Formats: sequence, C-alpha cells, structure tokens
Amino acid sequence: MTRQQLFDKIKEKESFLCVGLDTDLEKIPKHLHSLEDPIFEFNKQIIDATYPYAIAYKPNLAFYEALGSRGLASLEKTMEYMPEDVFTIADAKRGDIGNTSNMYAKAFFENMNFDSVTVTPYMGEDSVTPYLNYSRKWVILLAATSNSGSFDFQEVLIENSSEKLYERVIRTSATWSNPNNMMYVVGATRPESLVGVRALVPDHFLLIPGVGAQGGSLSQVCKYGMNRQCGLIVNSSRGIIYAGNGADFAQQAATAAKEVQVQMAAELQKHFG
Repeated sequence: MTRQQLFDKIKEKESFLCVGLDTDLEKIPKHLHSLEDPIFEFNKQIIDATYPYAIAYKPNLAFYEALGSRGLASLEKTMEYMPEDVFTIADAKRGDIGNTSNMYAKAFFENMNFDSVTVTPYMGEDSVTPYLNYSRKWVILLAATSNSGSFDFQEVLIENSSEKLYERVIRTSATWSNPNNMMYVVGATRPESLVGVRALVPDHFLLIPGVGAQGGSLSQVCKYGMNRQCGLIVNSSRGIIYAGNGADFAQQAATAAKEVQVQMAAELQKHFG
C-alpha cells in the first residue's frame, strides 16, 4: 500500500483507526476455548466486526510467540484471512545487525506478507536498511514511546546540544529513506512531543499507540500531529478487542470501533472540510 493509497483509504472510511490484535488466550471469551484454534477464531470475528471502521490491523508478535508453534500458526491464519485493502503492521519491535535483520524482513514481508514492521533503530542504519530494500513495504521506527520508562533514555539531552536523543534518532533516520516507506511511533500520551516530531518529519506517517485504555487524547493527537495527508494511524487494542467478553464480544468490539471512527471522522472534517 502506497502513501497515497493509505490516504485514499483514510478518506474512504473516514477513519485512521488501527485495531491492535494483542490477543491473549486468558482474556478472550471462554466459549471460544473449546474450538480448535480459539486465537484465530477470536481474531477472525474481531476483524469481521471492525473492518467497516478500521484501515489497519496490528498483531503484536509477543502474544503469538508466547504460545509457541500453535500461536504462530494462529498468526499465519490471521494474516491469510486479512482483507486485501487493509494496512497490516507486524508489531515486532525488532532490532539487530544487518544479516539478522535480513532474515526478520524475509519472515515478515515474504513469509507472512505484512505491509510493515516495527523496528527499533538504536543499532543504526545498517540494522534498518534490510527492511527498506523491500518495494511497497514499510518500516515503522520507534521514536517517542508512551511507556513510563521511555524517559530513561529517549528524553536525555545530547551532550553539548539542546537536542533530545529521540529527536536525534528521528532526524538522522529520516535521511535513510523517505515518507513513502518509513513511519515513526509516537505515543499518544505525549502529544506535546508531536510538535517537535512534526518539525523534523512533516510528511511522514506516525503510528500512535496509547489512545483509549492508556488515556491518550485523540483530539490532542490530531491537533499536533495531523498533516496534509492526515499522516496518522492511531492504534487501539484493549479498548476495542476486549470491549466485551461474552457471546456478543464481536458486536461490542464493533460498537467500540465505531465510536472511535465517529470521532476520527469529525477530526478529518475539521482539518480537511
């Protein structure tokens, strides 16, 4: 999916919602546990229910890897089931030397056919380049995350500079490629950071976690982060997929997703008319 196609899909659905598939066997409805593959069945019903309101889906690899081979099998089936016109994100947060990154890129882009993968950039350019070598695929670099520990390193000032570490990471990594195949992760609980991020990468898309269960404000994210092609993919995981835990869990997820989509439509109308 190109940047223009992504923007077209946002306009079509009046949404920039990403549904995070952080599927936890202990949290999904109990009635699914008797099925052959409860994880896939849960994901399938969530996708069916939220598809009218979402432009992207983001499976978190940890939840599948924790289950071993059966979890990875569930993930593969989930990816095979994905509608062709949604943007898929492998939330893997990989970061390693180039040779290993080549294998990670092959796993996510060739074998599982994800559109994008989250990558930590702290090992430098050669650890990221293998992902950028794939045509029509995206790398999403961790920049300013929303967890409390992010302040341990990301906010540290570079010596003899007024620049913070995460700002240096963004400024440097932006020279490795362009807005057509690179995005950045910026947490919704740090909307003030979006001003500085946008000054550094005005045209890039940003993946924004933290809206919903983590308390991030969608209106603040849009105020400080939206650009001329929207430039935002806002993720919600627990607030949508675990909106209900009974037989109607999928309908509850649809209701939660629609509520977010309605807010997003209003923000798009405000910014684009």
